[in-house]
Amino acid sequence: MTDLRAWSRLPMPQDAALAAVLLAICVLVNDPNAIVGKTAGTPVVGGQAVQLALWWGATALAAVGVTLRRRRPMPMLAFCVLSAVVHVAKAAPLMIIDLSLLVLLYTVATRYERAVSLAVLACLLLVASGWSLYDARPIPGPSDVLSTGPGLDTPSTPKEVMRVHRSASADTWSGLSVLGSVLVASWAIGSGARSRRAYLDELHAHARDLERERDQQAALAVAAERGRISRELHDVVAHGLSLMVIQAQGGAAALDNNPTDTRVALEAIVNTGRGSLADMRRVLTAVGEVDDAWHPQPGLAHLSALLAQVNRAGTPVRLRVEGSPAALPSAVDLSAYRIVQEALTNTMKHAGTGATASVVLNYHDAEIGIEISDNGHGRAGDIGGGNGLRGMRERVKLLGGTFAAGPEPRGGFAVRAALPIQGHAA
Repeated sequence: MTDLRAWSRLPMPQDAALAAVLLAICVLVNDPNAIVGKTAGTPVVGGQAVQLALWWGATALAAVGVTLRRRRPMPMLAFCVLSAVVHVAKAAPLMIIDLSLLVLLYTVATRYERAVSLAVLACLLLVASGWSLYDARPIPGPSDVLSTGPGLDTPSTPKEVMRVHRSASADTWSGLSVLGSVLVASWAIGSGARSRRAYLDELHAHARDLERERDQQAALAVAAERGRISRELHDVVAHGLSLMVIQAQGGAAALDNNPTDTRVALEAIVNTGRGSLADMRRVLTAVGEVDDAWHPQPGLAHLSALLAQVNRAGTPVRLRVEGSPAALPSAVDLSAYRIVQEALTNTMKHAGTGATASVVLNYHDAEIGIEISDNGHGRAGDIGGGNGLRGMRERVKLLGGTFAAGPEPRGGFAVRAALPIQGHAA
């Protein structure tokens, strides 16, 4: 069933179905067996049979043209034109099956450039005009008038002859105008469909380019943030090593005179070394990139200075600490400070005039919770896609914590993060 459904979606089966529908409607509505041949004035049965054979042969060409219209538009259009010419040449009226000519003209207009399809339309209009000129009868002269007479069901006066021929000529040109209008309409619909398709293709290509550019920018931003984080963590490790060297020097100096101070120094070296090794292991596993530069980095102990800067910049901010503050691993301390710093920076950029912010630090045994919220206008454009939020999310991910950011139900914007502090040193 699935294969049959997939096969029915292919172009050729659809076109074959269209050709079958046109032929079926033509047979049911027009009844070719009753029309073909009689309009030619051929009362002989054998003559009508020849007319029918020619009509069905031309009709087969039209059906083939519709079936293969998407594979060979131009040759199939020629088939349909030949079919219509044969139908008209045998004095058979145009029927439903002759709509295949319009279908093929539409297909050519959708597949080829406008100049090509216009040339095809002009040729079809010339063929239709030639057929109309051939079919129109000339106005009879005096000899034609003398050959008619009463009782013969023919015009008997010159005025009546003129009226009859003028009526026939008017019918012919009226039919030409209708046929020409239908041909032009078919071409216009196909050309419009081609223009819409080209416009949609251009839009899709532009959307793909934008999506590709967005992905590239996101990848570059993530790579840059990872590099920055790795450098910061490396700074923390370098700071820990410096502390270990200082403690070792102090312990060595006090070894002979004060063994107690040496024992304290050795314990500090052990703890600092474990924390530094854990930080380095995490960086090498998640990022694999370090830098030789060394710059001391801030932590939550410097938070009061940061809040003072934000207050001086015009955004009032309050700090609330819940739980008992505890010493944090250096990487967690640094990341917590950077998260607060970036969130407050976004508040100053996007919250608007008159907004206030609050920072909540919640200390637990296993983690520290960080919440930065404001009562501004929110930052809908920064949700999920801003570099600031992306950097904070990357920091939390590297440390194995949780992160969430978004507008608040009552207005404003909030950033929430939880960073683990147990099991950090191993």
